[in-house]
Amino acid sequence: MISEEQYRELIRKRQHKDKLTYQERKKLDHALFLKYCSCVKTLKYKKDLQANLEYPFCMSSVYTKRGFKSPKGVTKRCKKYE
Repeated sequence: MISEEQYRELIRKRQHKDKLTYQERKKLDHALFLKYCSCVKTLKYKKDLQANLEYPFCMSSVYTKRGFKSPKGVTKRCKKYE
């Protein structure tokens, strides 16, 4: 996992269409994936949330609101780690 400061810097770079190196892009993609999975796991076990609503909520909060396209199969990969 990367530090919060480095995470925010990489997010800012990607949002402003600055050039990211291959290593930076991989670190950011992995950090976003971890945030998505942790969000899904947190919401999945809440009693007051309807079933399977955690996926669109987390997709929106982690990827869509930051202006990124979600990677294909991120939900399947996340389910594999549950």
